Amino acid sequence: MALPIVAIVGRPNVGKSTFVNRITGTSDAIVHEHRGVTRDRSYHKADWNGVDFMLIDTGGVEMADDDRFQSSIREQALLAADEADVILFMVDGRSDVTSDDIELARQFRRMKTPVFLIVNKMDNPEDESAIWNYMQLGLGEPWPISSIHGHGTGDLLDAVVEKLPKVEEAEEEIEAINVAIIGRPNAGKSSLINKMTGTQRAIVSDVAGTTRDSIDAIVEHEGKTYRLVDTAGIRKKSGIVEDLEYYGYLRSIRAIERADVAILVIDSTLGLTDQDQKVAGIAREKGVALIICLNKWDVVTDPREREDLREIIGDRLQFVGYAPVQAISAMTGRSVHRIWDMIDKVYANHAQHISTSKLNNFLEEIREFGYTVISGKKRLKMNYITQTAECPPTFTIFCNHPEIVDPNYERFLENRIREKFDLEGTPVRFIFRRKAN
Repeated sequence: MALPIVAIVGRPNVGKSTFVNRITGTSDAIVHEHRGVTRDRSYHKADWNGVDFMLIDTGGVEMADDDRFQSSIREQALLAADEADVILFMVDGRSDVTSDDIELARQFRRMKTPVFLIVNKMDNPEDESAIWNYMQLGLGEPWPISSIHGHGTGDLLDAVVEKLPKVEEAEEEIEAINVAIIGRPNAGKSSLINKMTGTQRAIVSDVAGTTRDSIDAIVEHEGKTYRLVDTAGIRKKSGIVEDLEYYGYLRSIRAIERADVAILVIDSTLGLTDQDQKVAGIAREKGVALIICLNKWDVVTDPREREDLREIIGDRLQFVGYAPVQAISAMTGRSVHRIWDMIDKVYANHAQHISTSKLNNFLEEIREFGYTVISGKKRLKMNYITQTAECPPTFTIFCNHPEIVDPNYERFLENRIREKFDLEGTPVRFIFRRKAN
């Protein structure tokens, strides 16, 4: 049974993300003094007194569309409220009631979902005078709290969990293939995840840097379960001017670290950039399987431009040459269905275990080939190989002089082992150890 859902909704900068971080005991929700930092709705597992629930953080809601993102932010927040079992409507105890507060309260009064009116930033628990201004919203007696100091949060959560539907058993961790959608800002990652999930799961915009929070979506496809993570667009650190974008960069790295498969989305209209190479390097460094998607392929109509781009990909991304490349259009859905089979294949290769006997037959072929490393009077002799880890496949080779193995020889071994075994989509690693006497 799915966990009950608690959605927290309110105007910008009332303290929603601070509240989420306090309740979940994490720093997953970005907290910043700038308004509009949280844009998409993001999900965070939480518990109180043994009751597990999912806490949804939403963007700050404003009824006027002065900001080009505001209509999408408002839609995402109201979608979260619509799917919730309990709504936490947060207002700012340091300011007067606003027209946006009144309009949100009007919409919540129409719903049958229990609504808790939270007056945040009441840092002095002895002074509750400000909360009575909010009685006019018609949502019952307000709950004064301080997200920063924690005042009042315990009593509030006691009341919230009483309103949640009872779950007979705590939800077990869903076994799923973790797929991180990575790439530069505005490459089409949110459009891709929306097409793969079949919903408007993430805000799609032509402005770079729209997605600042990582967003998880559990998807079932042909009997298999996947966890898709749309990450903030990764830029060079030197190109991150606002520190909140730097936080998004760090979150993207964390998403890659917990992924099994990464899908690198490249904007075909811009071609391959240094940032794309950087992202691919991060995926290789973290040891995740990799798929490269050339998005907006329908916009590139010149056959020569398409051929040139593929040549550039093969040349400049040679260090991840194991990654399959698929041309798609996330907006129209062209070839997106092929990504599912690619995920399955590269994940299977990523998690496979090759028997020791097959590996040592491979090693015998390498020895017969005769190419080895010589340094001074030292000549490398490899005696034995075994696979010591999966995800990614890691091979330990016992030899006489591990210290003389150089990167060129490692690349030689990687190329040969890929010819022998199906390792498409996954990095491989070698460990060289001195053979015991």
